[in-house]
Amino acid sequence: MELHSQLKGIAEKVDQLKDKIDTEESTKHAFTLPFINILGYDTFNPTEVVPEFTADLGLKKGEKVDYAIFQNGNPILIVECKHWKQNLNVHNSQLFRYFHVTKTRFALLTNGIQYRFYTDLEETNKMDEKPFLEFDITKLKENTVKEIEKFHKSKFDISSIVDNASNLKYTREIKSLIDQEITDPSQDFVRLFANSAYNGRLTTKVMDEFTEIVNKAFTQIISERVNDRLNSALNKEQEKQQAEEQIEEQAKSKVETTEEEIEGYQIVVAILRRKIGKERIVHRDTQSYFGILLDDNNRKPICRLHLNGGAKYISLFDQDKNETREKIESIDDIYRFEKQLLNTIEFYDKE
Repeated sequence: MELHSQLKGIAEKVDQLKDKIDTEESTKHAFTLPFINILGYDTFNPTEVVPEFTADLGLKKGEKVDYAIFQNGNPILIVECKHWKQNLNVHNSQLFRYFHVTKTRFALLTNGIQYRFYTDLEETNKMDEKPFLEFDITKLKENTVKEIEKFHKSKFDISSIVDNASNLKYTREIKSLIDQEITDPSQDFVRLFANSAYNGRLTTKVMDEFTEIVNKAFTQIISERVNDRLNSALNKEQEKQQAEEQIEEQAKSKVETTEEEIEGYQIVVAILRRKIGKERIVHRDTQSYFGILLDDNNRKPICRLHLNGGAKYISLFDQDKNETREKIESIDDIYRFEKQLLNTIEFYDKE
């Protein structure tokens, strides 16, 4: 939960500052370094986060990646950062070269808003063309935050991330293919259903008809599933509410308000009527105590009377709604707490 709020903080920073950032260097300092920092890595420690990390390739010297994150003396993640306006699609070849000459298993390409994590699932020490994790920091989902958390210094484990990377990568690609087919069904996709549903020859006209039918069918299925989930959630909420009401009714049926409790309430009313009207002072009896509220609001308790046990008590509340229990010999002792009761009313009326 803490990581989620920290990432949200960067997202808010992006919205506030991006239009004022004109250089790649400013993007690094405003967006990328804070992201590395919330992953638990000390951006001021040159043995942990190395800026301008050398990644020479053969005869080509002076190649440098923006940042390399180290753990136990070994690079675990290289980071290439671009200006926030730049399209990342034209920069992964540069990171591809850096990846090949370092010992890291992970690479991050980012413009401070879009983040793409790569590894070498398809061929060892050769960065995959497609990322296994990709997200927009301004549109984060809970399941994505859980994946980002795996790169946190306290939880980083190469084997665990690599094992999960394959699932993430291919799940993302399949979701993209499904979304594409639902939006604009391909001929092969339409033919798959038409062959099962239609006995005749699949002419161009028939295929055109089935393209529209398949598209409409998927739209309806998605709509129906969304409605089913909404209805299910509403039904559960109604069932929960009904159960709570039944419990409340059962509890009320076991409550017996005594004459002494009513007299105690009348004393409280007599004290408070100098400042507020009687209609604002409401009592609610429970199995545990006799409560007196302001404006019939559970969040505005004036006091609670405990009169049905062996010893008698009154519970009072301060401005922070902290409860203090005071022992009383009889309900007449309520008058001793006149000042505290009047102060409680003042606290609520100032809110």
